[in-house]
Amino acid sequence: MASSINKSMDATVGSKIHMLSIPDVFTFAGTRPQGLTQTEAEERIQRFGRNVIREVKGRPLILRFLANFTHVMAILLWVGGIVALLARLPELAIAIWMVNVINGVFSFWQEYRAEKATKDLRKLLSQYATVIRGGEKKRILAEELVPGDVMLLSEGDQILADGRIIKESELRVDQSTLTGESNAVPRTEEAVLRPTSSPLELRNLVFAGTSVSSGTGRAVVFATAMATEFGKIAHATQTMKEELSPLQKEMVHVTRIVTIIAVGLGLIFFVMAVLLAGIDLTEGIIFAMGMIVAFVPEGLLPTVTLSLAMGVQRMAKRHALVKKLSAVETLGCTNVICTDKTGTLTQNEMTVTNLWLAGQKLKVTGIGYLPEGQIINPEKPDSTQPPEDLRQLLIAGTLCNSARLLPPTDELKHWTVIGDHTEGALLVLARKGGINVDDEMGQAECVRELPFESSRKRMTSVYHSNDSLIAYTKGSPKEIIELSTQIRLEGKTEPLNDTIRAQILSANDKYARQGLRVLAVAIRPLSPLSFSEDVLASCDCNSIERDLTFLGLVAMMDPPRPEVSQAVQKCRRSGIRIIMVTGDYGLTAENIGRRIGIIQESQPRIVNGYELESLDDKALMKVLDSEVIFARVAPTHKLRIVSILQQMGNVVAVTGDGVNDAPALKKADIGVAMGVTGTDVAKDAADMILTDDNFASIVSAIEEGRAVYANIKKFTSYVFTSNTPEAVPFILFAMSRGRIPLALNIMQVLSIDLGTDIMPALALGAEKPEANVMEKPPRDPKVHIVDKSLLIKAYAFLGAIQSVVAMFAFYFVYWTNGYQGIWINLPSQGMLYQSATAMTLASVVATQIGNLFTQRTDRVSFINSRPFDNRLLFVGIATELALLCLIIYLPQFQRLFGTAPFAPMNWLVLLGLTPLLLLADEARKAFLRWSERHRN
Repeated sequence: MASSINKSMDATVGSKIHMLSIPDVFTFAGTRPQGLTQTEAEERIQRFGRNVIREVKGRPLILRFLANFTHVMAILLWVGGIVALLARLPELAIAIWMVNVINGVFSFWQEYRAEKATKDLRKLLSQYATVIRGGEKKRILAEELVPGDVMLLSEGDQILADGRIIKESELRVDQSTLTGESNAVPRTEEAVLRPTSSPLELRNLVFAGTSVSSGTGRAVVFATAMATEFGKIAHATQTMKEELSPLQKEMVHVTRIVTIIAVGLGLIFFVMAVLLAGIDLTEGIIFAMGMIVAFVPEGLLPTVTLSLAMGVQRMAKRHALVKKLSAVETLGCTNVICTDKTGTLTQNEMTVTNLWLAGQKLKVTGIGYLPEGQIINPEKPDSTQPPEDLRQLLIAGTLCNSARLLPPTDELKHWTVIGDHTEGALLVLARKGGINVDDEMGQAECVRELPFESSRKRMTSVYHSNDSLIAYTKGSPKEIIELSTQIRLEGKTEPLNDTIRAQILSANDKYARQGLRVLAVAIRPLSPLSFSEDVLASCDCNSIERDLTFLGLVAMMDPPRPEVSQAVQKCRRSGIRIIMVTGDYGLTAENIGRRIGIIQESQPRIVNGYELESLDDKALMKVLDSEVIFARVAPTHKLRIVSILQQMGNVVAVTGDGVNDAPALKKADIGVAMGVTGTDVAKDAADMILTDDNFASIVSAIEEGRAVYANIKKFTSYVFTSNTPEAVPFILFAMSRGRIPLALNIMQVLSIDLGTDIMPALALGAEKPEANVMEKPPRDPKVHIVDKSLLIKAYAFLGAIQSVVAMFAFYFVYWTNGYQGIWINLPSQGMLYQSATAMTLASVVATQIGNLFTQRTDRVSFINSRPFDNRLLFVGIATELALLCLIIYLPQFQRLFGTAPFAPMNWLVLLGLTPLLLLADEARKAFLRWSERHRN
């Protein structure tokens, strides 16, 4: 039977180990209460392997580095450099190749991050375990644990393998690394017969990667290493295939379009130049290369990279650290966010909101662990509360408590709780009620504590103070009411009759329907004569927890973050769905979802993990089309939800903080990890980390992502516009059979694409999100950056005007130097020709300044576009003008680019040409606005 263990978790659960009695567990695992012998343990290490997380070999670092130089656009530029070498233009080849090298290195540097997920997983398991072997207690390395070992568990221990509990005493386990829920869960040795949606819900199992919060226990190991639930998550995370982001797919599309246009026109005009112009093959190749260089926007790739990097910097200021550049734009087309609840939508700080005592319903103000707020009666705001009743309740909550409330420190800038969050909320409540917690604890001595047990659903602390002995009890309201015979009412102790019991239960039900967690608090004065020190130490729970005096109800919740509601509304307006996927209970999740606006239907669908497993893919798709909450889900469930949403054509963002979230984070289009509470594994698997764990920061990042996409479209149109005037001189040269000289040479074309256009395009990439960017639906990934409208606007409209201006500038130099009325057979060498090409180059740069301002908006007039908001526009203009002057006036640059100075008065002509594209596009925008108004 022992050979059947340590397969997959599913196989183990299929073997019903959780349903077995303890003797049968030993039989199943091939072990005994005294544990394995050392010989048996060594044999099982040989059979099952060591208890370590194995690393799935990924792509070598060198291949990831080379990937930045081998994508389609990069290959196009490498080929372009080779052709330039063949055409005996080494300067051009070097310039093109340097674009590739610089861009590739920059991209790799920006996105480089060590794959630490496996190391982090191993770190959690690289510890010692205490086991029983051969009847003796032994401390061994975690990697030496084998199926059949009997683990000893005590408070603070890390659990290093999956095991079935065979003995426990008040054992509670923190499973937050696997479930994402921070509450310690009780464990039991009893067989569990009912079915569950996830192995993590089986209360007689413990799992690797979790820890013991309190109590002690023993467990028989049934799975180690990669067969554990922890190992399955590690394997799923490591083997998850990375998909191309929407932007990466879009750049492939852009490259394809550009390649078709550039190479196609290059070949066409190569044939025309050879056949019509009669030039030889070498010159024909140079000519074709000029056409290709003119239509390949060499500066587009580095501009996209730099724009994404600037988007990363802006997001960092809004508490979102982006690890992968392409992820920035992916946020812009995200249309579904799968979010957990605790700590992301909520504060992750349990807060008391309501009290019921002395027949009155009180409200508690203040949020979180900051002990500032008041206890008020909303029905009688001017009345004074019964001080003794309230004080008794607050003191009971303080003393029946094992948590600690810590004030801010230099490291932690806010109040924090050590221990159970529920008990921490009671300490905060006491401070709000004027109780000095430290004084109360210092004046009383705890002489007996009865820890919380799931069977009793309560805990009790007995304190000795001022010669009196008092038992303070808190727990499930129904349990406490059944044990109570009296109640505190208006400073007096009265019998607890059926009428008052009904009132208490009604209040409890009302709070529960509101999604609040409710505790009842009671006390019992004990006689020091009847409960001497020896008697108190030996008596059972039933002797102390009876004849209680009921004090009141305390209702609490993990409150939503105050800014989340507004963020949710912004998502609704912008067409982004929010789906809550949580390990918490469905009703609690529904209440939070309704409070913040995620849930608006009267009866939303709540699907737990067990029900989810019964749904096939088509049924799950149907569920996902409705308003739904997924509760009590396991890691595999979350991963499946993300996968189905992607199959439905959605771009999915997923939030997570635990190890359990890592596969879903990696599978998602955008994985968003929590920076404060998140595990290292989750952070490594994610594309983005929230430094404040706040859902509102995701929405801010989406806003920036949409702006990045809009900006990429803006500077793509800007860069494409200059392609036409770069190509027209070569077209005229070929059509005239060489009688119209080239108005721009290849190096001058390259100086535009890689020089003067770069900084202005980057300035467009730094544009802030437009005011209505979150009022529009998410971008459809099928809608491309380079579409028909962009090509028509850039090439046929603005590019055509710019081409006319460029040729006018070229001829203007000849005409002002005595060649009036002559169009062809002009000098194609010498200073005059070089001055004319310099003037052509300058005219393109000048008109691009006007183009820069018109590209900022698609419909809005330049007058209403707040042009002075983006100072980088003017830095870009200054930079391109400075570079232009260097190319025209510096001798070294003159020789490289084939330029010469032109008459100083020509700068006035250039100044007059500058606003032409801006004015032309203003007319286009005015016509579009008029057409829209007319249609409406």
